[in-house]
Amino acid sequence: MHCTRRYLAMVAAALVLPGLSFAQADAFPAKPVRVLVGFPPGSSTDVAARAMAQRLGQSLGQQFIVENRAGASSNIAARAVASAPADGYTLFVGTIANTINATLQAGSAVDMSRDMLPVAMIGSVPNILVAHPSLGVDSIDQLVAKAKAEPGRITFASSGNGTSPHLSGELLAHMAGVRMMHVPYKGSSPAVVDLLAGQVMTMFSPASTVLPHIREGKLKALASTGLRRASSMPDLPTVDELGLKGFETSVWFGLNAPRGTPAPVIERLRAAIQSAQESAELQAQFRVQGIELVRAGPADYANLIRTETDKWARIIKAANVQPE
Repeated sequence: MHCTRRYLAMVAAALVLPGLSFAQADAFPAKPVRVLVGFPPGSSTDVAARAMAQRLGQSLGQQFIVENRAGASSNIAARAVASAPADGYTLFVGTIANTINATLQAGSAVDMSRDMLPVAMIGSVPNILVAHPSLGVDSIDQLVAKAKAEPGRITFASSGNGTSPHLSGELLAHMAGVRMMHVPYKGSSPAVVDLLAGQVMTMFSPASTVLPHIREGKLKALASTGLRRASSMPDLPTVDELGLKGFETSVWFGLNAPRGTPAPVIERLRAAIQSAQESAELQAQFRVQGIELVRAGPADYANLIRTETDKWARIIKAANVQPE
């Protein structure tokens, strides 16, 4: 109920935006729309945003231009959108990173619940927990047992301090009651290189990054991290299935607009996104990249943002994760 009241209050505020008439909102979009992504080209978020932008442009009759503004774990792009005119022509692809930033960058991070309006979810990429074969474990149970027998000796790589792969490892350690050693890298590519070389032992990684190495037998997949099995690896159990109930992490992404964007504009974008998700072409594009479609409108997306923010705040505090 609290979520619903808060969301309706934001929508009500949007309805009285000065300088933008209902007729103008109904005519949206009348010019190209910018979609800001806080990560480099080629990332899962970027790939999903570009595929969705193409479909939105075809559906709504205007260009949706994706701009990459990487840095500060996507907070640079988030700030640019939060301060943009609330007319729907500057949008932001929100991710799990923004809910982590709310704690790690407290005071400087954009609060998506306060500073933006949720439009709709786009999709998610489940993480896969992988291990180097030399570690000699074939399951979560074996990994946990080994971690308990050798506290702090099993290493897990990540794409950086405070990233989704890092906090996925901390969540596993917290829920399993074990201690593992975090090894941060500047991006996922160097982390995977060292993992393949056996310099680090385990890693939570987006499925799209490690699937080729799993298929070649260079890495061993132990579990996926969604509550449902990954469509790219339907035979691989989830961490939740294997006993750590409620364990869930994924690289998710949704579309956000500056707070104050008129409700008719939000609705038009939401409807276009959910229509695009029915497209066989988009579904095929996502499937190749290991991206799962997530159908959720503004209220459900707002709930996800709040739930994820609260969850990662608890894990950051429990693991004493410090910003770089």
